Amino acid sequence: MPETMTPTKTKASTVKSDAPPTGRKRLVKGNEALALGALAGGCECFFGYPITPQNEIPELLSGWMPKLGRVFLQAESEVASINMLYGASACGHRAMTSSSSPGISLMMEGLSYIAGAQLPCVLINVMRGGPGLGNIAPSQSDYFQACKGGGHGDYRCIVLAPWNAQEMFEFPGSAFELADRYRMPVFVLTDAVLGSMLEPATVPDLEQLPPPPKMDKPWATTGRGNRSHKNVANSLYLVPEDLTEHNERLQAGYREALREVRYDTRYLEDAEYVVAAFGISARVGYSAVNMLRKQGLKVGLFRPITLWPFPEKALAELARKVKGILTFELNCGQMVEDVRLAVNGVCPVEFYGVAGGVLPAPEDVANVVRKMMK
Repeated sequence: MPETMTPTKTKASTVKSDAPPTGRKRLVKGNEALALGALAGGCECFFGYPITPQNEIPELLSGWMPKLGRVFLQAESEVASINMLYGASACGHRAMTSSSSPGISLMMEGLSYIAGAQLPCVLINVMRGGPGLGNIAPSQSDYFQACKGGGHGDYRCIVLAPWNAQEMFEFPGSAFELADRYRMPVFVLTDAVLGSMLEPATVPDLEQLPPPPKMDKPWATTGRGNRSHKNVANSLYLVPEDLTEHNERLQAGYREALREVRYDTRYLEDAEYVVAAFGISARVGYSAVNMLRKQGLKVGLFRPITLWPFPEKALAELARKVKGILTFELNCGQMVEDVRLAVNGVCPVEFYGVAGGVLPAPEDVANVVRKMMK
C-alpha cells in the first residue's frame, strides 16, 4: 500500500492553498474530507444523484447542509443535477455536484452549456473502473474526459487532482475560488481509493465552518434591479460572427487561467530518472521512489496537481536535466500524451499503466524504473 502522506511540501511558487486549513487534526475518510471542504469553501447549493464510490459525499451533505441553512437536493438523475447546477450558478450561488465516472458522462451536455454560458461551478468525480459500467474499484481513466472536454465545443475546465485527505479537504475551496475567478467549471478529480482511505487531516468541526462568502457577481441573473439591462445566462449564438466573438472571449479567459499551474516535486535536485504520476498513482509512485532511493538510485517524483492547465513548461525544463521519465497511471495511457507533448522528444518517456481497478504495488513501479534505467 502507498505510504501515509503528509501535506504537500513544495515551493510556494508552485503550490498554494487559497484557504489554509483551520481546525483539529483527526482521522477522516477522503469523501468526508471532500464534503467538509466543499462546505468550508462556501458551497451554498448541492445537487446530485447516488452512485458508488462517492455516495458518502451526498449522504453527509444531506444532513449537514440543512443544518447550516444551505440547499441540498437529490435530483432524479445526473442529467437533472447538472442542469440544476446551471440554474443555481446563473443566480450567483456557489454550487456543486459530485458523481462518479458514468454519472459524469451523463452530465457532459449540461457541462458544455455551463461552460458556454461562462458560469462558475464545481464538479467532484470520484473515478471508478470503465469503460461502460465497469466496476467500483479505483481508476484514473477519466483524465481525457475532464482535461480534454467530455462535452462538445471548444471549452475547458480547470482540473485539480488531490493525493491525500488534506488536499481532499482543501481543494474544493480552491476549486470554488478558481471557478469564480475565471467564470468556468472546475473539476476535483479523485478516485475510489482516496475516497475511501482513512488518514489524518486538519479539518474543522461542523460548528466551526464559516458561512458562504458574500460576493459581488454583477453578471448573475438576480433580477434587473438598478441595472440598465437584464442579465442573461446563455450559450446560444445563432449569428456566426457573434458565436466567433463569444468563443474568442472564452479562449481569452482560458489563456488567463494558464497562470494557475500547480505541481509538486520530490527529490528532483539530483534525479536522473523521474516518475510522473497524479492522485493515488503518485502515492504509489512516491513509495517506489523512496524504495529506489534507499538502494542508491537517483529517482525523483513529478506530480501534476493541476491536470489542466498542465505543467508543461516545468516538465519541458525537467526533461533537459534527466535521462528518462516514467509516466505511471491507472489507465491505458492518458496523461502520458501530455507528458510526451511537453517533453517533445528531449528525453525518453515510457508508460506503465494498469486499468480495471487494479492498484499495483510500489515494487511493481520500482521494477519498471529499474528496467528503464538498464
